Amino acid sequence: MRKFKAAVLLLVITMQLGVSSCATVFTGSRQTVTIDSNVEGASVQVGGMNYGTTPTSVRLKKGFTGETIVVKKEGYKTAIIQPPTTFNPVSIINLFNILFWAIDIATGAIMKYETNYLEVMLEKDK
Repeated sequence: MRKFKAAVLLLVITMQLGVSSCATVFTGSRQTVTIDSNVEGASVQVGGMNYGTTPTSVRLKKGFTGETIVVKKEGYKTAIIQPPTTFNPVSIINLFNILFWAIDIATGAIMKYETNYLEVMLEKDK
């Protein structure tokens, strides 16, 4: 009888680990965001790297603060934007598994960007 109880307990634990997952698996640690501006052809930089000109799509790393985006064009003021992030409800799938919550927090997948589209309004430089 003890072996049966141990086998059932092992089966339940295995199922919990197999069925539970995390937002990292389902939604990843990056999110594609399209960046556009009121001025066509403005350059887009994330983390000091050039990602082309507007409109363009960029894969941003998720996290509590998100990434900083710089949009600039000659004759216009440089815009520095940090898109807002929000809780990723897919993380709830973790239920009570602390390990998977820790993975989501470490990878940033516990958060997501509020929108997949950002329009940046550049002002003329005086």
